Amino acid sequence: MDAIVIAGGIPQPNEPLYAYSNGDSKALIDIAGKPMVQWVLDALSEAKHVDNVILIGLSAKGGFTCKKPIQYLSNQGRMLANIVTGVKRSLELNKNSKYVLVVSSDIPTLKGEMVDWLVDTSMQTKEDLYYGVCPRDVMEERFPDSKRTYTKLKDMEVCGADMNLIHVSMVTEHLDTWEALIGNRKSPLRQAAILGWDTLFQIATRQLTLEQAAQRASERIGIKGHAIIWQHAEPCMDVDKPHQLELLRADMVRQQRKVTASEKQTAKKPISKDKTAQKSNVKKSSAKPAAKKITVKAKAK
Repeated sequence: MDAIVIAGGIPQPNEPLYAYSNGDSKALIDIAGKPMVQWVLDALSEAKHVDNVILIGLSAKGGFTCKKPIQYLSNQGRMLANIVTGVKRSLELNKNSKYVLVVSSDIPTLKGEMVDWLVDTSMQTKEDLYYGVCPRDVMEERFPDSKRTYTKLKDMEVCGADMNLIHVSMVTEHLDTWEALIGNRKSPLRQAAILGWDTLFQIATRQLTLEQAAQRASERIGIKGHAIIWQHAEPCMDVDKPHQLELLRADMVRQQRKVTASEKQTAKKPISKDKTAQKSNVKKSSAKPAAKKITVKAKAK
């Protein structure tokens, strides 16, 4: 399965992250010594279900690294246009491609095993769209100061994930609706309004469960959609505001320190006496045995 990484967003002077990007792509903002997008590429490198990475909005001049082949495409100006272009390239690479991952470049705490979990979980059924959500308690346990926007449903409060899985046919149908939904992805109530005022009212008054809301949205758009409930906050923790950037910078530094400390601890760990004895025995047993002396008696005449 191919992963389409959306990295074309450039903060404008009136936007909160402009001071950090200086007119360049948000994906290039430094986090713990790497461009933010490089952490995402590292996670995709480790994911066994990812075949190719299609990076949109950046070029090979950035010196990015990935264990999977990278295809570079220019920014198309709108997110939906970027997704459509990415899907087309995926089909060029493999005409039998059925599904693609759509991944934001601003989720630097993403891990490879999380990518594989999404693919494994989604492919148990055959839907058109798998949209991830993170329960509020899961997000706030991992990132208590994230200040994410939550949709309050009847059975839970959730925020949206920034890595989802779609069928390739999604880019050829209902484009106007998708354009409107993506354009309002930061406002769940505005999205609900696009799907119908009755849906907006029911969500605003917390009459719908997550399953009912997903079913209502699928019916209105005319697709088969499925909500994936994440038990990991990382795929849903993006960088939209300065305090979220600083939060993830501090988090990634702590993670790096833990890894470094663990590696040092492993390197300094002394070899136990038992292991030393085992190695000595192995050396002794591996020595060649002395040649056996054979005496041949002369045959009496």
